[in-house]
Amino acid sequence: MLLQGIAAASGYAIGKAFVMQEQATAVERKDIGTYAVEAEVERFQNAVQQAMDELEQIKENTAAKLGEHHAEIFATHILVLQDEEFVGQAKEKVRQEAVNAEFALQEVTQQLVDIFTSMDSEYMRERAADFRDVSQRVLGLLSGKKSAQLSDFDEAVVLFAHDLTPSDTAQLDRSKVAGFATNIGGRTSHSAIMARSMEIPAVVGLQHATESVETGDMIMLDGSSGIILINPDEDTLSLYREKKQKFEKRQEEMKLYKDKPSVTADGHEVELVANIGNPQDALGARNNGAEGVGLYRTEFLYMGRDSFPSEEEQYNSYVTVCETIGSDKPVVIRTLDIGGDKELPYLELPKEMNPFLGYRAIRLCLDRKDLFKTQLRAILRASAHGNVKLMYPMISTITELREANAILAETKAELDEEGIAYNKGMEVGMMIEVPAAAIIADQLAKEVDFFSIGTNDLVQYTMAADRMNEQVSHLTQPFNPAVLRLIRMVIDAAHQEGKWAGMCGEMAGNLKAVPILLGLGLDEFSMSASSVLSVRVLLSRLNRDEMKQLAEEALALETAEEIQYLVVERVAAVQELSI
Repeated sequence: MLLQGIAAASGYAIGKAFVMQEQATAVERKDIGTYAVEAEVERFQNAVQQAMDELEQIKENTAAKLGEHHAEIFATHILVLQDEEFVGQAKEKVRQEAVNAEFALQEVTQQLVDIFTSMDSEYMRERAADFRDVSQRVLGLLSGKKSAQLSDFDEAVVLFAHDLTPSDTAQLDRSKVAGFATNIGGRTSHSAIMARSMEIPAVVGLQHATESVETGDMIMLDGSSGIILINPDEDTLSLYREKKQKFEKRQEEMKLYKDKPSVTADGHEVELVANIGNPQDALGARNNGAEGVGLYRTEFLYMGRDSFPSEEEQYNSYVTVCETIGSDKPVVIRTLDIGGDKELPYLELPKEMNPFLGYRAIRLCLDRKDLFKTQLRAILRASAHGNVKLMYPMISTITELREANAILAETKAELDEEGIAYNKGMEVGMMIEVPAAAIIADQLAKEVDFFSIGTNDLVQYTMAADRMNEQVSHLTQPFNPAVLRLIRMVIDAAHQEGKWAGMCGEMAGNLKAVPILLGLGLDEFSMSASSVLSVRVLLSRLNRDEMKQLAEEALALETAEEIQYLVVERVAAVQELSI
């Protein structure tokens, strides 16, 4: 039997299945009487304190094993248990309704989980797992039940579970867990992120895997493509054992490229940088050999909280990234890109029929000048501490660009009056996400220092296909000739004005796309940190002049499928590195 899920962490795992039974604590409502309320509150508070002590220990162990970045997940969990909006509501429910602490906690947790899972943003939906994890820990302590230890196996297994909490994942023993699979989750869930850092192959979002697999089944898990085979025949197992060996050999070889320059076989240099969402991600970028940050998604500073981050808070975050990645390395900071699938409840934006086409990104910032200037001040101040570059999202017209630059000029003048230092020569660029901007790129290039092509949105706007809609997902075609022609227009327009052009969409880390993008003249490739080394290895095997010819041939083809086939057939390194 074959199961298809979401590829969460690359690699292959072959071994017996271990299906983890649901450990959820059954909770019943019990009326305890008003005389017992304060004793029940105290019992609850003791369990909360014990949970915090446990989390502190897990945090220390995770920091030692995986680094401070991943330990921050548990710092967040500790903060949840210190939050009166969460713990306080449970206590209040015990007092007002005279019910047992387990029931009160479960009710409050479910309310918060419902709020998070109803949000459009995948990132915010997956934060519901944090509340479930914390709540389940406290419930276990209240009931006196110990959670199962995932490392207590006799041999390396492929673990199957409905879900794995960050706590579960952090405590996995790599020598006993060859890989894991879950019914729910996505690539941005904490467990998936940690699996990539721990180099444990993982597939998530399988829906009913725990019902399809039995403990003891032979499993082949392909974390690179999201495929799981149940009880495959010996010939299939042999094939995947060979793939596993090749993958592991390639992983070791790629580590040799960590500190090497990003240069083609014929000596042409490009820049390989990383996309990050918070200061902690900068460490992962550095550890994976990224030459800087090509996209700092600052909206995550604004999410998961009750109010806007202050200028000082933003400034400190930007400076931390500069210090982590290296003060000489580029850090491209994108201004606030809220809207579409990223909401801020406290901003109280009206519901829209088409939020991806609505009041978002630069449109919001130009309207809310107060928010925009606070962020611009923080970015400018941070530019005194590193090679900071500023980038506007979703520019559609040259008027928007000029309005944004006018506000930037006002902000600079204010800092000058206050005697606050900043880099007066800081580069200012814009994202190309809207087809209208690509078409007038020759005009826009005269008024910016660089372009960064955001292919995730450019593809959906060009193809008129919502990338969140499964029914039209077949139209999410970065290799479509229409998309490639727009990309070429943007790169050519930048070069015509002596400016550089980068790309910060998922396409920049796609091994099949890299040869074409190199041939089109892309100067900077920005991608997830885990993709940097494989792209650097690929580049080292490519000849730029040959890729120019390949790109011309690709642009003459009629379909995305034909273009991908051409690349795979003509560039042997792509097929080899995709194993």
